[in-house]
Amino acid sequence: MPKVGMPKIRRPQLIRATMDVINQVGFLNASVAKIGQQAGVSPSIINHYFGGKSGLVEATMRSILQDLAQGINLRLSTVPKNDTLGRIEAIVGENFSSHQQDEAVVKTWLAFWAQAMHDPALNRLQRVNEKRLLSYLRLELKRSMPHQQAQMVATSIAALIDGIWLRGALNPQGMDPDLARRVVKDYLSLYLQTASKNRAIKP
Repeated sequence: MPKVGMPKIRRPQLIRATMDVINQVGFLNASVAKIGQQAGVSPSIINHYFGGKSGLVEATMRSILQDLAQGINLRLSTVPKNDTLGRIEAIVGENFSSHQQDEAVVKTWLAFWAQAMHDPALNRLQRVNEKRLLSYLRLELKRSMPHQQAQMVATSIAALIDGIWLRGALNPQGMDPDLARRVVKDYLSLYLQTASKNRAIKP
């Protein structure tokens, strides 16, 4: 974890510089020296406050995840709580927002996922990210279905989000937010219709 005391004006500069350098040269070549040069900060300051590259990447991803959570909460605040489909669409929409599609953010996500398999701190952060998305989805789905079903459907929607996002990230033409929303909406609508029919025919 980064040390307390990093000047607030420097922290955003370093986080943005980390994403920009990863975008320019890839994670493996994104050295502390290059990041420091991009941000106009001495590498020794990065090592002091963040413990090196890994700690800086962790702080950068925490910032991206915080932005994502804030964006989801903002979108949800505009949708009535009884509109389950609309609230799920809001969650999906923020995962494909213009900020999350920023080229530097996308490449930082990809680098983060790759490194999370080898770095315990990043792996823990990825597990937190997974649980947070499932929690958002499950909370909304529980308004329309039993807990066990909500858990299963939330897992399916999360897989759709991740899969569509990854395919878009690797596509030269970029992501298609409208496609993501349509796929999830169709899946959820069909699931709810099927579940409703099954309940209706039960003796």
